[in-house]
Amino acid sequence: MSDDLTPDSIPKPPEPQEQKAEDQAQPEFQISEQDAERALEVFRQEQNLVVGSMAGLIAAVSGAAVWAGVTVVTEYQIGWMAVGLGFLVGIAIRTMGRGIDQVFGVVGAVMALVGCVLGNVFTIAWYISAQTGSSLMSVLTQLDMELMIDLITESFQVMDILFYGLALYFGYKYAFRQLTSDDFNRALGRAI
Repeated sequence: MSDDLTPDSIPKPPEPQEQKAEDQAQPEFQISEQDAERALEVFRQEQNLVVGSMAGLIAAVSGAAVWAGVTVVTEYQIGWMAVGLGFLVGIAIRTMGRGIDQVFGVVGAVMALVGCVLGNVFTIAWYISAQTGSSLMSVLTQLDMELMIDLITESFQVMDILFYGLALYFGYKYAFRQLTSDDFNRALGRAI
């Protein structure tokens, strides 16, 4: 061993090497396929399509009324309202239906489309009631399907396809329950 104790001659400890991203990205929750199937069966027993559908319908009608109200007040149809309506419908179905099966997404998309069409129907009915002096409710009850289709077709714009499509997407996407590791632990009867 040398007596040279200058800073250059002192052995330096090895610098810690950075862990590779692969080492750090280990999943903190692991579950066997058999346990996953058992948990999914519990989740399927908890889901309720009827309650989720009713919540989606209420959200669609409520969202359509808000959409029509905003359109009447601003005198401009804001297409992004369709996106919000789809999101609202999807969240309502997810919260109340607690679904994990694809049918919940399909119901969410259909309800979002219903809400978009109703938003246009409510808007058109309001303008008719304002022009004729009739109440909004009497106009809505007197409209026949053929006339409504004609009025919606006449007011339809190409950009509506984009916004209706986004409403369908968000209604579908947000209708599913978001499962966490705590949900799986609870379903399997494990301590959290």
